[in-house]
Amino acid sequence: MTATPTRTTGDAWRPGDPVGDRRFADVGQVHLERGGSLPVTVAYETWGTLSPSRDNAVLVEHALTGDSHVVGDAGPGHPTAGWWPGLVGPGAPLDTDRYFVVATNVLGGCQGTTGPASRAPDGRPWGSRFPFLTIRDQVEVEARLADALGIDVWHLVLGGSMGGMRALEWAAGHPRRVERTLVLASTAATTADQVAWCQPQLLAIRSDPDYCDGDYYDTGRSPVTGLGIARRIAHITYRHEGELDARFGRRPRAGEDPLGGGGRYDVESYLDHHATKLAQRFDAGSYVVLSEAMNSHDVGRGRGGVAAALQAYPGRLHVAGVTTDRLYPLRLSEEIARVRPGTSLTVLESDHGHDGFLVETAQVGAVIGEVLDGA
Repeated sequence: MTATPTRTTGDAWRPGDPVGDRRFADVGQVHLERGGSLPVTVAYETWGTLSPSRDNAVLVEHALTGDSHVVGDAGPGHPTAGWWPGLVGPGAPLDTDRYFVVATNVLGGCQGTTGPASRAPDGRPWGSRFPFLTIRDQVEVEARLADALGIDVWHLVLGGSMGGMRALEWAAGHPRRVERTLVLASTAATTADQVAWCQPQLLAIRSDPDYCDGDYYDTGRSPVTGLGIARRIAHITYRHEGELDARFGRRPRAGEDPLGGGGRYDVESYLDHHATKLAQRFDAGSYVVLSEAMNSHDVGRGRGGVAAALQAYPGRLHVAGVTTDRLYPLRLSEEIARVRPGTSLTVLESDHGHDGFLVETAQVGAVIGEVLDGA
């Protein structure tokens, strides 16, 4: 496949770009929870082999700025290396000699699945016309993909953060299609604090003149300044204040003077670095759509509340929270375990805050093993 010229800001995968390890499935017209419908193509990756009885499938759900590339090198088709290294492969916790592992790029994303940068039926990018999505819509698309792959029941669905929301929604919305569910550093319903942290991020993007009310895709411009500010705000919530203080303290950036000289502290340089990295690989429109979908998350909506929704799930539910997580505090995992009898709870010890579910791969691998091999 011939690649289009490389874009340097606000990247979204488009037809003609290198596909890497991606596969694609058209899952038809999807009717959305809040009204309207959308023709959807799903980008996904797989590892291992589906068994003849189709009973060994595992679905891995990525977080806000992740994609289907759970493991593997960066390169053509993949702007970054896999985001959960060491957890998928022969002999890994998700052992591909035993399991058929699937990961999608979420509906509304920017790495091959239909999102605001995708072309609508009229040939123009969806942009501001892209409909409002909920976590339930995203899971419905994944259910369509499972149907296309011939998977009636997942042996395990797991994910962290936004991925944990989708994993829990699978259990609540498709309870007979999931044998085991593992929810890491997430919540049964988005809290006011999480919505509050999200609001300035969305305002930063929408206030960028290059956002053009969401219709910037064919302008040659991209709201990278607003996206960078949003990432700075978010990244502070992803890490723990003790970790930031231990790593950076009040040190000035080498060669810079923050005391009246216009220079930066080390921690500011750190945030700038992460803002630049994201703006080079992620689409601001997807960031808006996915953030609002996360704000919509509530497995109890229309189901009699969270407890009723989760108690209707007959499979094995395991939750894990991170000790230093200030965005999805450990108490939210404890609340899930409390309202749904039989739920197992693991506490992940980490100095890395919310990102502990990505960093502490040895602990996460142990939890995966317990969920897969336990009674």
